[in-house]
Amino acid sequence: MLKKFEMQYPIIQAPMAGVTTPKFVAACAEEGILGSIGAGYLNGEQTRDFIKEVKKLTNKPFAVNLFVQEEPRIDIEVLQKARMALQPYYDELGLSPVQSVTSNEVFEGQLQAVLEEQVAVCSFTFGIPSSEVIQRLKDNGVYVIGTATTLEEAIHIEQAGMDAVVLQGGEAGGHRGSFIEPLQLIAREDLLQQVAGKIAIPIIVAGGIISKEDVKRALAGGAQAVQIGTALLVADECEISPLYKNAILQSKAHQTTITYAFTGKAARGLANHFTEQMKGAVVAPYPLQHYLTSTIRKESTLQGNAQYLSMWMGENSHLVEPGTVKSIIEKLV
Repeated sequence: MLKKFEMQYPIIQAPMAGVTTPKFVAACAEEGILGSIGAGYLNGEQTRDFIKEVKKLTNKPFAVNLFVQEEPRIDIEVLQKARMALQPYYDELGLSPVQSVTSNEVFEGQLQAVLEEQVAVCSFTFGIPSSEVIQRLKDNGVYVIGTATTLEEAIHIEQAGMDAVVLQGGEAGGHRGSFIEPLQLIAREDLLQQVAGKIAIPIIVAGGIISKEDVKRALAGGAQAVQIGTALLVADECEISPLYKNAILQSKAHQTTITYAFTGKAARGLANHFTEQMKGAVVAPYPLQHYLTSTIRKESTLQGNAQYLSMWMGENSHLVEPGTVKSIIEKLV
């Protein structure tokens, strides 16, 4: 995999939808790891434009990550209760409640962009794409990676014909890639131990990796590479808001939590007023809740209010250190 994608180190930059920018992805690729575009919230045209921008900045191969999701059944009663639960936050921030939560089918447009722009790697989270989609990608020479949080999911990914799997440990920041219920939070090293030797495709390990020792243990345990997210969020080249970056750097141990409140899907991020107050509240299914809270998150960023922001980060966020992409990678290898 390293030779195929011109990787100097066995490290993949986590896609992190809504966070990655062309400059950041290209910077990661230029420093010898596999850069990844988090295209989950982009439509087909936006995905294509993003890919083209990255190509202007680097000649190195890179990945595009897509969400696998079914259009949710809209339950009007649940939607109404979810809106009511969010009303105090709309009021406090001076916002009108979000009315439209319809989502257009964008997956095919994203896929076309990946194929026509001849992207080297396409990874997926939240499930397994259809066999027809996997075959189209492979017929065009695209390397296909799935995301698993359990041994059962990893086996399904291999059986579907995907080329590799990201094992997402329970420590990982951001959305859980789970697609088989119930939700499980298996520690990174335990998950690797459960899966290594049970599947033949390459394994990439993710979740709370912030040190050279973490990388060594993963590779010694049977992984071919590791995927890094939070440690790179604080890189100089990463263009997240100063509010978000400072929150990571100032975080303490045991300050992250798993919440459904922002998007309707389980995700690990910094615990704040919103995550605490929304415990037990009615939450619309993903991605409807994502649309309902979108203006809350946007306005909170503008007001510099970290209490209503979804600041995804892994369990070991308190251990990361700022620097350039290059200096962060050097600490890992």
